[in-house]
Amino acid sequence: MSTMTKTTSAEDKKMLNKIFLRSFSVFASCAGGSVKGGADGWLYSIQPALNRYYKDDPEKLADAMRRHTTWYNITQNVGTFAMGLVASMEHENSEHDDFDTESIDGIKVSLMGPMSGIGDAIFWGVLRVIAAGIGINLAMSGSPLGAIMFLLIYNIPSILCRYFMTYLGFQMGTNFISQLYEGGLMKLITKATSTVGLVMIGAMTAANVSFNTILSIPVQDADPIMVQTYLDSIFKGIIPLGLTLFCLWLLKKNVNVNWILVGVMVAALIMGFVGIV
Repeated sequence: MSTMTKTTSAEDKKMLNKIFLRSFSVFASCAGGSVKGGADGWLYSIQPALNRYYKDDPEKLADAMRRHTTWYNITQNVGTFAMGLVASMEHENSEHDDFDTESIDGIKVSLMGPMSGIGDAIFWGVLRVIAAGIGINLAMSGSPLGAIMFLLIYNIPSILCRYFMTYLGFQMGTNFISQLYEGGLMKLITKATSTVGLVMIGAMTAANVSFNTILSIPVQDADPIMVQTYLDSIFKGIIPLGLTLFCLWLLKKNVNVNWILVGVMVAALIMGFVGIV
């Protein structure tokens, strides 16, 4: 890791250090959090790269900023890898007019699932539990070091990982992206990452949007027919999918997000009141 940072130029280090420091606030903003996750914090974190590479091209800078207002959610302990990688791709885009900008967002989206899986398992599932166990044991014995040890054991590896992952992502992008683009593999990667992104969106819809109706059709001398059972037999999750596509259609019609949220809440309250759900 030390070799990797030593081979980075002074200007690159300055930029990457800014990205690293800004990454601590990636999920601090709640603006649009229910719609775009940490998009605001992501854009703020990589802004040093955008300002550096597009300082002489305001139009490209504006396009890049719009490009990075899409959904973002990676475990913040390892999310800087994506930030460094995207920074290197923005560098390539600033130097090549024929660079496929869709690949930038595609790479970011495709990393969300794998990186979050690794980050959650290591930092939330293992390291935090170990740190909490040691801290609680010290605290129960009356030692004031309990809270301090918890913070140190959890945050030192977390901060180091966040720092070096920023450089690792940037170095990987710098070394390999140009070769991939020249070899024609970038189009294949773009298509693959777009497919992965669509799969992730579908999985998120299935996991986070639910609808279970309690409506039933009474049948004489038999159990009532549950409407939900027949809906599931036709298409599992057909109502959540329809609701998601309807909200997407409204967004494309430039309907304000807040009105969509209010509409969904009101509809849910009405259906709950009349006994539909």
